[in-house]
This record gives sequence, structure tokens and C-alpha cells, in this order.
Amino acid sequence: MISLGIESTAHTFGIGIIDDNPVASQSSLSALQHSVVKGKVYSNARDIYKPEAGGIHPSKARDHHKAVAEAILQKALDDAKLKLSDIDIISYSAGPGISPCLAVGLDFAKKLSEKTGKPLVPVNHCLAHVEIGKLMTGAKDPLVLYVSGGNSQIIGFSGGKYRVFGETLDIAIGNAVDKFARETGIPFPGGPEVEKLARGGKYIPLPYTVKGMDFSFSGLCTDVIRKFESKKFDLKDLCFSFQETAFAMLAEVTERALAHTEKNTLLLTGGVAANKRLAEMLSIMCKERGAEFFAVPREFAGDNGAMIAWTGILAYKNKGNQKIPEPNINPKWRIDQVEF
Repeated sequence: MISLGIESTAHTFGIGIIDDNPVASQSSLSALQHSVVKGKVYSNARDIYKPEAGGIHPSKARDHHKAVAEAILQKALDDAKLKLSDIDIISYSAGPGISPCLAVGLDFAKKLSEKTGKPLVPVNHCLAHVEIGKLMTGAKDPLVLYVSGGNSQIIGFSGGKYRVFGETLDIAIGNAVDKFARETGIPFPGGPEVEKLARGGKYIPLPYTVKGMDFSFSGLCTDVIRKFESKKFDLKDLCFSFQETAFAMLAEVTERALAHTEKNTLLLTGGVAANKRLAEMLSIMCKERGAEFFAVPREFAGDNGAMIAWTGILAYKNKGNQKIPEPNINPKWRIDQVEF
């Protein structure tokens, strides 16, 4: 089955095309729970809206997505050496995300579905990050640390559904990094540059907030920005300290969740998974626990269409004879609300 996936939840408009290759009978097992298929990525095209100042402006991001949609579709098809008629299903990110951006993806998906007569499959964006990570790493029944601009959660499959064992109490780690970067003059996207600057820094104590398996970044963000504005601290030291503190918080709650769930595999996924220091800290923690550690490849860490295409295949096959939900968007659709 060949799926075309459309990603448009925030700053990225992406289209990916992926095929599945069954290697075992699915019988009555849930395709979302058991890794019984392998996927072949034909293409993964994208274009990213970059605000001139501040964070993401929903209307400007929406206009960006509308402007690049046709070109990204053509690039995806060209890279895949396929035609629209070769596609079996049209998958799209239905949430969570920014409403105007999600609406562009839905409208474009409807347009393609009407043109081709192929079914539309709504996909949960967070689930897509988890499933592409599992596909690309081969991780089996992992505990998942999902870290991105809009989401930071510790997720695991248990009792027939994905459950959130811990999450941010305020802002996501990616959002926190971007806010810190904006206030210190680091251009968008701030993550790569903060990571680069951090390599030459020294540690400065910063607020550390963990509550059970939940965590908070707002106090950390506020304090580090105040320190920068005081002009008493070097930016490299602040970048290093910000990363070390935030990532130590994530490592602590993730280790606690591993003990709680008794899982022995950890998967790091989402846009912030591209950070090598975070991966290093989690790898060390897992090694000390005797657990396996996997990190999604950088190409599939950030928002992308391939992850939507892949999860669309899993969702479509998992539904069997059940009716696919009516095409819609849900900006607050949580992964623990996904029905299997």
C-alpha cells in the first residue's frame, strides 16, 4: 500500500510518500501495537516557515503552507518517481497543532482525495512521531520520550492504548529553547545554534523543576533570560547551563518512567531528538539501567510528511472494515485519545 502523507501542524508543510511491505500476517493483531510491517520511504519533501521575528504567526504560517503546497507535492512525486494515480490513500495530520495550519493540510488532502478518489485518513501528529521512530529504529514496545516544539511527553503502550506517564506542566522543551533563543538574539530555529554554543560553556545553577514524572520549563526559561539581560553571564555558559538543566530534568523523569512501566527499551523522538547532547545523556542513563536506547534518525526527527504517510497506513489497516472517521481537524487531539 502506498500512502501520501501531508504534515501541516505548525511551521512545516511536508509531503511524504511511503510504501509498506508485509513480512508477517497481521491476523487480528493491531498494526499500531505490533511491528509486523516494514516501510519504504519514496520521498519526504518539506518547506519550513521561518518567522522574521517572534514565534510562529498562525496566519503567516497558513499563508506559507498554501503558497508552497503544490510545489512540495510535485517535488514529493518527482522524488518518488510516482504519479498521483499510484497513491492508495491520502493521509493528513489532523492534530494536535495550530488550527489555521491544520486547516490548510486538511483542505489540500480533500482536494487530492477528490481528484484521485482515494480515501482520506486522519493521523494524530504525536502518534506519527512515535511510529516513525519505531519504524526507523526497530524499537520494540519502547517507552517513548517525545520532545518537540509543541509537545514534551513520556509515552508508553499499555492496556491496549498509548498512555502518557509524564509531561510538561507548561511549555514544551522545543518551545522553551526557541523562546530562550529569541530573547538572546539567536535566529530561528534556535535549537541547533543553542546546541552549538553550549559546547564551549560552563555550568551556572538554574531552576530545576520536576514533580513525579512531570516537569516544568517556564521557571528555567524566565531565569536564564533574566541572567542574559543582566549582562553578567556569557551566552555560551547560559546555553550550556540551559541545556544541561533541561535535559537532566528529562532524563530523570524518563528513568523514573522506565522503572514504573518496567520497560527495557527507550525511544527518543520528535524535533528535539536531533540534539546530540540529549541523546548522549539518555544513552548513558539507559546503559546504567541495562536498557536499550534508540533515537529517531535526524531526517525524521522534525515534522515531516513521511511520518504521517506511515502512520496513515497503520491506522487504515488497523480499522479493517470499520469506517474511517470523517475528515476533520482537532487542534487539541492527544495521543492518549487515539482509538485503536
